[in-house]
Amino acid sequence: MSNATTHIEIEKRSAERSRSKLAPALRFKEFEGEWSKKKLSKVCQVNPKAEKLPNSFIYVDLESVKKGVLGKEERINKIDAPSRAQRLLTKNDILYQTVRPYQKNNYFFSKNNLDYVASTGYAQIRTDNSAHYIFQLLHTELFVNKVLLRCTGTSYPAINSSDLKSIPINIPTLPEQQKIASFLSAVDEKIQQLTKKKALLEDYKKGVMQQLFPSTGSGQRSGQLRFKDANGKAYPDWEDTLLGDCLKYVQPTKYLVSSTEYDNSFETPVLTAGKTFVLGYTDEKENICTDYPLIIFDDFTTASKYVDFPFKAKSSAMKLLLAKEGVDVKFMFEAMQNIKFEVGGHGRHWISIFSQLIVSVPSINEQQKIATYLSRIDTKIEAVNNQITQTQTFKKGLLQQMFV
Repeated sequence: MSNATTHIEIEKRSAERSRSKLAPALRFKEFEGEWSKKKLSKVCQVNPKAEKLPNSFIYVDLESVKKGVLGKEERINKIDAPSRAQRLLTKNDILYQTVRPYQKNNYFFSKNNLDYVASTGYAQIRTDNSAHYIFQLLHTELFVNKVLLRCTGTSYPAINSSDLKSIPINIPTLPEQQKIASFLSAVDEKIQQLTKKKALLEDYKKGVMQQLFPSTGSGQRSGQLRFKDANGKAYPDWEDTLLGDCLKYVQPTKYLVSSTEYDNSFETPVLTAGKTFVLGYTDEKENICTDYPLIIFDDFTTASKYVDFPFKAKSSAMKLLLAKEGVDVKFMFEAMQNIKFEVGGHGRHWISIFSQLIVSVPSINEQQKIATYLSRIDTKIEAVNNQITQTQTFKKGLLQQMFV
């Protein structure tokens, strides 16, 4: 995106110059002069007068919007609609999440039809200015912090419409609004394209996994997709074996982190087998696990992660699984992802259950081929994920510097 910023000639203004007048540090060079300071209510209508609802409509609530994207659209009858369904949407309306607004799960309505109705959990914002500009402004830390100062409640902090209307915002002329909005929308589109690309790669891997590994309970010892050796010959048939005969476990006690005062500037990651995976980074130098690659296995939830770098552990409720002779650990990790198991209770699962599960395993050479193939897909997914992170970081910087 750095080439894009050069192309459209955004100019970095000095910090001193920005402080001397109401103008952003990062600005398109054709624009000069100070921005205007106004209350949000002077620029936008917040919760305009309610209109008569159609007999049936698509209901938009806080649960149906994820990361600014409306998910499954289901039509409901007016008589069956919840009482919170009150805000009839028109094109370019903005829905601003008023409950726990720090989550910023907002939605820009760009459709022409008039049969979408939003929940009162959102503030409905309408403007004659650039709606896309206002939408971007609502996501700046500066605006969100002003909202949080006006929120009430602890578990579910929320802002009422009167307080939202009173928030002061700084706004340029309409041409500058439109240019800012156009550029940031292009960045958003890039993020959306990368997100879709990542989803397609993940779906592709799922499809490959379904063909590589036999379905649980199917009676098959191998999947539909098989590899051949260097001479084009089929590898031997897969054999059934216990998972515990393929992997040995080690307790993480030796590698547990002493302090939870993490910092991203530190070198060694602290891991969990859960969704978070990397809890933080530690500067502890002793007892770092270097016996990788391995699998970390949550003994309570049965979640697992493949690890191929040095680390420290956080929880003693974790097993470190290493491959036994003649077994590829990456293959076994992927095979474990194909195991369908519903956790019941809070007991530990590796020794009593998982190690006793029967899995089908090919020869070590075919294991390695499968592992290499899947690793290549993982590398592509990770590369796209890094692009998403970089672009999101780039946009965050823009939001900090293109608004005042």
